[in-house]
Amino acid sequence: MTLRPMTAEDLPDVLTLEPVLFPEESWSASAYREELADESGTRHYVVIEDDDGRFAGWAGLAVVGEQADVMTIGVRPELQGRGFGTRLLTALLDEAAARGCPEVFLDVRADNDRARRLYERFGFTQVGIRKRYYQPSGVDAIVMVRDARRSGVPAGQEVGK
Repeated sequence: MTLRPMTAEDLPDVLTLEPVLFPEESWSASAYREELADESGTRHYVVIEDDDGRFAGWAGLAVVGEQADVMTIGVRPELQGRGFGTRLLTALLDEAAARGCPEVFLDVRADNDRARRLYERFGFTQVGIRKRYYQPSGVDAIVMVRDARRSGVPAGQEVGK
């Protein structure tokens, strides 16, 4: 697995997977272009490649002050469960720590048990629910936070590791 900064050249791969992974809430090409063109320096996007150098997934983080938000994490379906998501989340948490952000927030679909388990392994806890957040499906979003000051777990490490 190789991590590297995401560039505009990665957008075809990302945009091919967006509707597969997030069929009802896919981001547009223009949304990704805006994120990557962020001149304020508040965004951090990475790509992960498999051992053969093929695009395997991506992730993004937004940082404002001492708070960070996981914007997205996506892994090719056939590679899920093989550590790619763990590696991407670790990279985002490490970046948040490097920027002085002890709190990292995220929203996850209430019906995405695999992602919720991943986040819980890293010390994220539920702090709220956004009712019918995802449209048009009407699925709730679970709001989760990881506070490194309270968890006692270093930035990119899983709880219990």
